[in-house]
Amino acid sequence: MLNYLLVSCFILPFLFIFFKFKSNTKSSPKSYPIIGDHFIIKANRHRRTEWTTDLIRNSPTSTTVIRLPFGRGHVLTGNPEVVEYILKTNFPNYQKGEDGHKVLFDFLGDGIFNVDGDKWKSQRQLYSHVFRTKSLRYFVEHVVDTEINERLIPMLATAAANDTVVDLQDILQRFALDNICKISFDYDPACLTSSLPLAKIAVAFDDALRITLMRFFTFKPIWKIKKFLNIRSEKQLKEAKSEIREFTKKILSKEPTTDNLLARLISSGQSTEGLVTDVLINFIFAGRDTTPAALTWFFWFVSKNPGAESEVVKEINEKSDSPSYEEVKEMVYTHASLCESMRLHPPVPLDNRHAMADDVLPDGTFVKKGMAVGYHPYAMGRSEKLWGPDAEEFRPERWLEKDEKTGNVSFKDRDQYTYPVFQAGPRICMGKDMSFLQMKKVAASVLRRFKVVPVMDDEPSLITTITSKMRGGLPVKIKERK
Repeated sequence: MLNYLLVSCFILPFLFIFFKFKSNTKSSPKSYPIIGDHFIIKANRHRRTEWTTDLIRNSPTSTTVIRLPFGRGHVLTGNPEVVEYILKTNFPNYQKGEDGHKVLFDFLGDGIFNVDGDKWKSQRQLYSHVFRTKSLRYFVEHVVDTEINERLIPMLATAAANDTVVDLQDILQRFALDNICKISFDYDPACLTSSLPLAKIAVAFDDALRITLMRFFTFKPIWKIKKFLNIRSEKQLKEAKSEIREFTKKILSKEPTTDNLLARLISSGQSTEGLVTDVLINFIFAGRDTTPAALTWFFWFVSKNPGAESEVVKEINEKSDSPSYEEVKEMVYTHASLCESMRLHPPVPLDNRHAMADDVLPDGTFVKKGMAVGYHPYAMGRSEKLWGPDAEEFRPERWLEKDEKTGNVSFKDRDQYTYPVFQAGPRICMGKDMSFLQMKKVAASVLRRFKVVPVMDDEPSLITTITSKMRGGLPVKIKERK
């Protein structure tokens, strides 16, 4: 009701807005003067990812423009040439920007995902320490193995023995949160324990992600007024922010005993309490939400494709019971299955930048200074232009190629601008290798012993949030393999 009241205050003097005019591009929604596409955005707020995918799919250039109130615009593209242009070729012109920074600040502060320039460069250098090969090996062979053997497998074994339904999405998020905190901060939140205690921090992150995304599609004065009055969604965001900050205080109260991210940050000499907190929150967000999102969809697709599941299990059984670092890296079919799953459901379905100056994209789309420009991995993964007529099908084989002479099968990668699941260009994700190692280790440990059986037949729907989460989770039964 408040949203409509606030919008009405702006539009009542302009009664002529009810005379519709057409957008100048076929792929854009029909708009109104003054308020732009407000009503259709509102109508699709619960299926924003799917709606914007349809817009891109129906565009001859795979680029669309959503008209926001008072002449503002939001460009969305699924065109690899344009993606390369904004993420690499003209990288300096497409940054998080002041507007993007303000939208995300209450959640991510001045962390790496919300800053540009020197702030971004210094934090990226700091993060690079965690992703060195030596760190990756330790992560796989110690932290992940311990969490799998002492918590994840016993929990799934109990569910199998009792024939109970468990939410695999929730379990994997708890698993990832424990892992990322232990490897980066030497802190164990113990979220994945047998009692599955209510994790307030998980609820807080979910609320912060959802409300922050809403801001991007809301007329700025509306969410600003809500924030000033401390009401509704902005009140929720403030409460979530407080819970997240309290969690980071627990981490900071523990003296780091290993050479991890936290120790490196404290010893860098450039850290303030605020910056340390922001770095922690950004790192937890990356580890806690993206990897489990990818794994959740992987288990869904494998469970619904018996042929693919058979190939994954066959490959897993060729490795030792506890696959080594080298063996995990050699799991080619499992790697292809994960890539295929993330093609259809990328952990971050949409990512935004802001134009620092007026520009024209390679497909001819004019971009005004300050405009939001987003690339859409979800829409790109389902594009027949990029993946052929079977783009909507789960087919890991599209990532594999066979050597006709030796008969060996190897992984066939795609360029990062056609498949920008891990971003691309200077901001490409440094945690890509760590994510794959963790996901393959979990897949091997779970599918070697158990069959994951979803209790519903229809593909889960998406929650409209920054990451690709299933609405209602992934309820499954766990069956012991014979």
